[in-house]
Parts: sequence; C-alpha cells; structure tokens
Amino acid sequence: MADDPKPEVKPAEFPDLAGTGNVPPGKPNLDLVKDIQVSLTVELGRTEMVIQDILELTPGKVIELDRLAGEPLDILVNGTLLARGEVVVVDENFGVRLTSIVDPAERVGALKAADAESPVVSPPAAAPAKK
Repeated sequence: MADDPKPEVKPAEFPDLAGTGNVPPGKPNLDLVKDIQVSLTVELGRTEMVIQDILELTPGKVIELDRLAGEPLDILVNGTLLARGEVVVVDENFGVRLTSIVDPAERVGALKAADAESPVVSPPAAAPAKK
C-alpha cells in the first residue's frame, strides 16, 4: 500500500452557463406552473400550549386563540400569507370570501422574517477517525 501512487488531484471544471436559458422579455409563461399542486390553508388563529395542557384536552374543552372574533382569517399558500378573508356558508359548507390580497412586498417581508426566525440546523459533527 505504501508504494501505491498518489491519485492526481485537480480542480473541477464546469461549463460556462452564462446566457443559457434566457427568457425573452415580456410576460412569463404561467402555463408551465398552472398544474402544480399547492397547499391552501385558512388559519382561524394560533396559540401556544405546554404538553401538560394538551394532554388534558377533552371533548368540549375550549382553546382560546390569538384572534378576536370578526378579525380576518389568514389564507396561506404553502405556508406563505397570500390573502385575508371572512368565513361564509355556501349551501351547507364553510367557505372563505377574500377581503384583501396581501401586497407582494408584504409577502416578501413575511418570508424574510420567517427565514430569520427559523433555526439553522447544522449537520452532526463527523465521528473521529478510529486508529
């Protein structure tokens, strides 16, 4: 093993991708993404509880939320706030009437705030090599 030649090490070479995949100016083609499934959530409110309180939940127990009665509901797409609305009844089902669409700048601000709040998880350290 001591006589094995050392492998040749050289930097990786990547092709220049500049200028490839250019999209012509104008309106983007949304047809490419129209059939992508997303998750739409209507949020009535939130609260924080300790495990002990969760274990004591029983039918009939009331959980107080952080919203006032009559306050708009949040409508989220894949966890991102998109709009606000109010509860309506359609035939015998609940529905939501949109009352406002969130300004795109506000959506970007919410995304940045969420990124700042989310903890960064580092991969576990490698185990020391055995001798």
